[in-house]
Amino acid sequence: MMKAKIMGIDGKAGKEVSLPEQFSEEFRPDLIKKAVLVQQSHNVQPYGTKPTAGTRQSAMLSKRRKAYKTVYGRGGTRTPKKVMTRRGLHMYYVGAFAPNTVGGRVSHPPKAAKIWDLKINIQERRKAIRSAIAATMDSGLVKKRGHTTESFVVEQKIEDLKKAKDVYDFLTKAGLEKELARIAIKKIRAGKGKNRGRPYRKKKGPLFVVSKKCALVQAARNLQGIDVCFVKDLNAELLAPGTNAGRLTLWSDKALEIMEKEGLFYTQEKKETKK
Repeated sequence: MMKAKIMGIDGKAGKEVSLPEQFSEEFRPDLIKKAVLVQQSHNVQPYGTKPTAGTRQSAMLSKRRKAYKTVYGRGGTRTPKKVMTRRGLHMYYVGAFAPNTVGGRVSHPPKAAKIWDLKINIQERRKAIRSAIAATMDSGLVKKRGHTTESFVVEQKIEDLKKAKDVYDFLTKAGLEKELARIAIKKIRAGKGKNRGRPYRKKKGPLFVVSKKCALVQAARNLQGIDVCFVKDLNAELLAPGTNAGRLTLWSDKALEIMEKEGLFYTQEKKETKK
Protein backbone atom coordinates (compact mmCIF):
# COMPACT_ATOMS: atom_id res chain seq x y z
CA MET A 1 0.00 0.00 0.00
CA MET A 2 1.48 3.33 -1.07
CA LYS A 3 1.59 6.21 1.37
CA ALA A 4 1.93 9.97 1.02
CA LYS A 5 2.05 12.98 3.30
CA ILE A 6 -0.80 15.50 3.27
CA MET A 7 0.36 19.04 2.52
CA GLY A 8 -1.41 21.80 4.40
CA ILE A 9 -2.76 25.01 2.94
CA ASP A 10 0.33 26.75 4.34
CA GLY A 11 2.66 24.56 2.27
CA LYS A 12 3.89 22.41 5.18
CA ALA A 13 3.76 18.62 5.23
CA GLY A 14 1.38 17.04 7.72
CA LYS A 15 0.27 13.54 8.65
CA GLU A 16 0.78 10.53 6.42
CA VAL A 17 -2.12 8.90 4.60
CA SER A 18 -2.50 5.61 2.72
CA LEU A 19 -3.33 5.93 -0.96
CA PRO A 20 -6.27 3.93 -2.40
CA GLU A 21 -5.74 0.68 -4.24
CA GLN A 22 -6.13 2.46 -7.59
CA PHE A 23 -2.63 3.90 -7.16
CA SER A 24 -1.13 0.38 -7.21
CA GLU A 25 -2.29 -0.37 -10.77
CA GLU A 26 0.35 -1.48 -13.29
CA PHE A 27 1.48 1.03 -15.90
CA ARG A 28 -0.20 0.35 -19.25
CA PRO A 29 0.76 3.09 -21.75
CA ASP A 30 -1.00 1.19 -24.56
CA LEU A 31 -4.38 1.29 -22.78
CA ILE A 32 -3.87 4.90 -21.71
CA LYS A 33 -3.18 5.95 -25.30
CA LYS A 34 -6.25 4.08 -26.56
CA ALA A 35 -8.51 5.66 -23.92
CA VAL A 36 -7.20 9.17 -24.65
CA LEU A 37 -7.74 8.83 -28.39
CA VAL A 38 -11.29 7.62 -27.76
CA GLN A 39 -11.93 10.61 -25.49
CA GLN A 40 -10.54 13.01 -28.11
CA SER A 41 -12.71 11.48 -30.86
CA HIS A 42 -15.83 12.49 -28.90
CA ASN A 43 -14.81 16.15 -29.18
CA VAL A 44 -14.46 16.18 -32.98
CA GLN A 45 -17.15 18.13 -34.79
CA PRO A 46 -18.36 16.13 -37.82
CA TYR A 47 -17.98 17.85 -41.16
CA GLY A 48 -18.59 17.03 -44.80
CA THR A 49 -19.84 18.32 -48.13
CA LYS A 50 -23.46 18.43 -49.21
CA PRO A 51 -24.19 15.12 -50.99
CA THR A 52 -25.56 16.90 -54.09
CA ALA A 53 -22.79 19.53 -54.30
CA GLY A 54 -21.50 19.89 -57.85
CA THR A 55 -24.24 17.70 -59.32
CA ARG A 56 -27.15 20.17 -59.30
CA GLN A 57 -27.02 20.89 -63.02
CA SER A 58 -27.94 19.09 -66.21
CA ALA A 59 -24.98 17.58 -67.99
CA MET A 60 -24.88 14.86 -70.61
CA LEU A 61 -22.58 13.01 -72.93
CA SER A 62 -23.66 11.26 -76.08
CA LYS A 63 -21.28 9.53 -78.49
CA ARG A 64 -24.06 8.17 -80.73
CA ARG A 65 -23.74 8.92 -84.43
CA LYS A 66 -27.05 10.68 -85.10
CA ALA A 67 -28.22 11.59 -81.59
CA TYR A 68 -29.26 15.13 -80.70
CA LYS A 69 -26.40 17.08 -79.02
CA THR A 70 -23.95 14.33 -79.91
CA VAL A 71 -20.20 14.85 -79.84
CA TYR A 72 -19.66 12.03 -82.32
CA GLY A 73 -16.99 12.76 -84.89
CA ARG A 74 -15.72 15.89 -83.16
CA GLY A 75 -12.80 14.26 -81.36
CA GLY A 76 -14.19 15.39 -78.00
CA THR A 77 -13.46 13.87 -74.64
CA ARG A 78 -15.82 11.64 -72.70
CA THR A 79 -16.23 14.29 -69.99
CA PRO A 80 -19.90 15.12 -69.27
CA LYS A 81 -20.83 18.45 -70.88
CA LYS A 82 -23.56 21.05 -70.76
CA VAL A 83 -24.66 23.30 -73.61
CA MET A 84 -23.94 26.99 -73.14
CA THR A 85 -25.18 28.26 -76.53
CA ARG A 86 -26.01 26.71 -79.85
CA ARG A 87 -26.31 27.64 -83.50
CA GLY A 88 -28.59 25.28 -85.25
CA LEU A 89 -27.31 21.82 -84.44
CA HIS A 90 -23.87 23.16 -83.57
CA MET A 91 -23.54 23.13 -79.77
CA TYR A 92 -21.07 25.10 -77.72
CA TYR A 93 -20.21 22.84 -74.79
CA VAL A 94 -18.40 23.26 -71.51
CA GLY A 95 -17.34 20.46 -69.17
CA ALA A 96 -19.55 19.94 -66.09
CA PHE A 97 -20.45 17.49 -63.32
CA ALA A 98 -17.20 15.51 -63.40
CA PRO A 99 -14.42 16.06 -60.81
CA ASN A 100 -12.01 17.42 -63.43
CA THR A 101 -14.35 20.26 -64.44
CA VAL A 102 -15.05 23.74 -63.08
CA GLY A 103 -17.96 23.62 -60.63
CA GLY A 104 -18.07 19.83 -60.74
CA ARG A 105 -18.35 17.44 -57.84
CA VAL A 106 -15.41 16.47 -55.63
CA SER A 107 -14.14 12.99 -56.36
CA HIS A 108 -13.82 11.72 -52.78
CA PRO A 109 -15.21 14.39 -50.41
CA PRO A 110 -15.46 14.02 -46.61
CA LYS A 111 -18.83 12.49 -45.74
CA ALA A 112 -20.96 14.07 -43.02
CA ALA A 113 -22.44 10.63 -42.35
CA LYS A 114 -19.08 9.26 -41.22
CA ILE A 115 -19.04 7.86 -37.68
CA TRP A 116 -16.31 9.76 -35.85
CA ASP A 117 -16.70 8.35 -32.33
CA LEU A 118 -14.25 5.60 -31.45
CA LYS A 119 -15.24 2.98 -28.90
CA ILE A 120 -13.52 1.25 -26.00
CA ASN A 121 -14.59 -1.52 -23.66
CA ILE A 122 -15.73 -0.36 -20.22
CA GLN A 123 -13.17 -2.45 -18.35
CA GLU A 124 -10.40 -1.26 -20.66
CA ARG A 125 -11.37 2.36 -20.04
CA ARG A 126 -11.48 1.87 -16.27
CA LYS A 127 -8.14 0.10 -16.24
CA ALA A 128 -6.64 2.90 -18.34
CA ILE A 129 -7.87 5.49 -15.83
CA ARG A 130 -6.48 3.48 -12.90
CA SER A 131 -3.17 3.15 -14.70
CA ALA A 132 -3.06 6.91 -15.38
CA ILE A 133 -3.92 7.56 -11.71
CA ALA A 134 -1.01 5.40 -10.58
CA ALA A 135 1.30 7.13 -13.08
CA THR A 136 0.67 10.50 -11.42
CA MET A 137 2.62 9.27 -8.38
CA ASP A 138 5.54 7.93 -10.43
CA SER A 139 8.20 10.63 -10.10
CA GLY A 140 10.06 9.36 -13.16
CA LEU A 141 7.02 9.68 -15.43
CA VAL A 142 6.08 13.07 -13.96
CA LYS A 143 9.53 14.52 -14.63
CA LYS A 144 9.61 12.91 -18.08
CA ARG A 145 6.55 15.01 -18.95
CA GLY A 146 8.55 18.12 -18.10
CA HIS A 147 7.10 18.92 -14.66
CA THR A 148 9.52 20.28 -12.11
CA THR A 149 8.08 18.61 -9.00
CA GLU A 150 6.18 15.49 -7.93
CA SER A 151 2.46 14.98 -7.33
CA PHE A 152 1.20 15.16 -3.75
CA VAL A 153 -1.92 15.12 -1.54
CA VAL A 154 -3.42 18.37 -0.22
CA GLU A 155 -5.80 18.91 2.68
CA GLN A 156 -9.47 19.55 1.89
CA LYS A 157 -9.18 23.27 2.71
CA ILE A 158 -7.71 23.77 -0.76
CA GLU A 159 -11.26 23.40 -2.13
CA ASP A 160 -12.36 26.56 -0.32
CA LEU A 161 -9.96 28.97 -2.06
CA LYS A 162 -12.03 31.63 -3.83
CA LYS A 163 -9.45 33.73 -5.71
CA ALA A 164 -6.87 32.96 -8.36
CA LYS A 165 -4.34 34.91 -6.29
CA ASP A 166 -4.90 32.56 -3.33
CA VAL A 167 -4.36 29.52 -5.55
CA TYR A 168 -1.19 31.07 -6.97
CA ASP A 169 0.10 31.83 -3.46
CA PHE A 170 -0.56 28.26 -2.33
CA LEU A 171 1.34 26.82 -5.30
CA THR A 172 4.23 29.14 -4.51
CA LYS A 173 4.30 28.02 -0.87
CA ALA A 174 4.18 24.37 -2.03
CA GLY A 175 7.42 24.86 -3.99
CA LEU A 176 5.95 25.08 -7.48
CA GLU A 177 7.60 28.37 -8.51
CA LYS A 178 9.48 26.73 -11.40
CA GLU A 179 6.32 24.93 -12.49
CA LEU A 180 4.37 28.20 -12.55
CA ALA A 181 7.13 29.82 -14.61
CA ARG A 182 7.09 26.87 -17.01
CA ILE A 183 3.35 26.98 -17.71
CA ALA A 184 3.32 30.78 -18.05
CA ILE A 185 5.14 30.51 -21.40
CA LYS A 186 2.91 30.94 -24.46
CA LYS A 187 4.41 30.46 -27.93
CA ILE A 188 3.01 31.14 -31.38
CA ARG A 189 2.17 27.89 -33.12
CA ALA A 190 4.10 26.91 -36.23
CA GLY A 191 2.01 26.12 -39.29
CA LYS A 192 -1.52 26.76 -40.49
CA GLY A 193 -3.07 26.21 -37.08
CA LYS A 194 -2.53 29.93 -36.49
CA ASN A 195 -5.34 30.58 -38.97
CA ARG A 196 -7.69 28.01 -37.45
CA GLY A 197 -8.44 29.39 -34.02
CA ARG A 198 -5.42 27.89 -32.21
CA PRO A 199 -2.59 30.40 -32.70
CA TYR A 200 -0.77 29.64 -29.43
CA ARG A 201 0.84 26.59 -27.85
CA LYS A 202 0.54 26.35 -24.08
CA LYS A 203 1.92 23.83 -21.61
CA LYS A 204 -0.18 21.69 -19.27
CA GLY A 205 0.35 22.40 -15.59
CA PRO A 206 -1.03 20.90 -12.35
CA LEU A 207 -4.38 19.14 -12.18
CA PHE A 208 -6.43 19.63 -9.00
CA VAL A 209 -8.67 16.67 -8.16
CA VAL A 210 -11.44 17.71 -5.75
CA SER A 211 -14.26 15.85 -4.04
CA LYS A 212 -17.23 18.01 -5.08
CA LYS A 213 -18.31 21.29 -6.64
CA CYS A 214 -16.38 23.99 -4.81
CA ALA A 215 -14.96 27.52 -5.02
CA LEU A 216 -11.62 26.24 -6.38
CA VAL A 217 -13.25 25.40 -9.72
CA GLN A 218 -13.86 29.10 -10.38
CA ALA A 219 -10.71 30.33 -8.64
CA ALA A 220 -8.29 28.36 -10.83
CA ARG A 221 -9.94 29.21 -14.15
CA ASN A 222 -7.75 32.26 -14.82
CA LEU A 223 -4.48 30.41 -14.21
CA GLN A 224 -3.05 29.22 -17.51
CA GLY A 225 -2.41 25.48 -17.79
CA ILE A 226 -4.19 24.55 -14.54
CA ASP A 227 -7.29 22.32 -14.53
CA VAL A 228 -9.73 21.30 -11.78
CA CYS A 229 -11.72 18.06 -11.95
CA PHE A 230 -14.15 16.20 -9.68
CA VAL A 231 -12.80 12.82 -8.67
CA LYS A 232 -15.84 11.02 -10.15
CA ASP A 233 -15.31 12.75 -13.51
CA LEU A 234 -11.67 11.79 -14.03
CA ASN A 235 -10.75 10.55 -17.48
CA ALA A 236 -7.59 9.42 -19.24
CA GLU A 237 -7.19 12.65 -21.23
CA LEU A 238 -7.06 14.83 -18.09
CA LEU A 239 -4.56 12.53 -16.38
CA ALA A 240 -2.46 11.92 -19.49
CA PRO A 241 -2.71 14.87 -21.93
CA GLY A 242 -1.48 13.98 -25.40
CA THR A 243 -1.46 10.27 -24.37
CA ASN A 244 1.61 10.94 -22.17
CA ALA A 245 0.97 9.69 -18.63
CA GLY A 246 2.42 11.26 -15.50
CA ARG A 247 0.70 14.62 -15.17
CA LEU A 248 1.47 16.61 -12.03
CA THR A 249 -1.67 16.07 -9.93
CA LEU A 250 -2.67 17.58 -6.59
CA TRP A 251 -5.13 15.26 -4.85
CA SER A 252 -7.55 16.50 -2.21
CA ASP A 253 -7.55 14.11 0.77
CA LYS A 254 -11.37 14.09 0.67
CA ALA A 255 -11.26 13.06 -3.00
CA LEU A 256 -9.04 10.09 -2.09
CA GLU A 257 -11.52 9.07 0.63
CA ILE A 258 -14.36 9.04 -1.92
CA MET A 259 -12.24 7.11 -4.41
CA GLU A 260 -11.47 4.41 -1.83
CA LYS A 261 -14.93 4.27 -0.26
CA GLU A 262 -16.85 3.99 -3.55
CA GLY A 263 -14.26 1.90 -5.39
CA LEU A 264 -14.19 4.26 -8.34
CA PHE A 265 -13.00 3.00 -11.73
CA TYR A 266 -13.45 -0.66 -10.79
CA THR A 267 -16.09 -3.12 -12.03
CA GLN A 268 -19.43 -3.34 -10.23
CA GLU A 269 -18.45 -6.62 -8.51
CA LYS A 270 -15.26 -5.03 -7.18
CA LYS A 271 -17.20 -2.02 -5.84
CA GLU A 272 -19.63 -4.30 -3.96
CA THR A 273 -16.81 -6.25 -2.31
CA LYS A 274 -15.19 -2.99 -1.16
CA LYS A 275 -18.42 -1.94 0.52
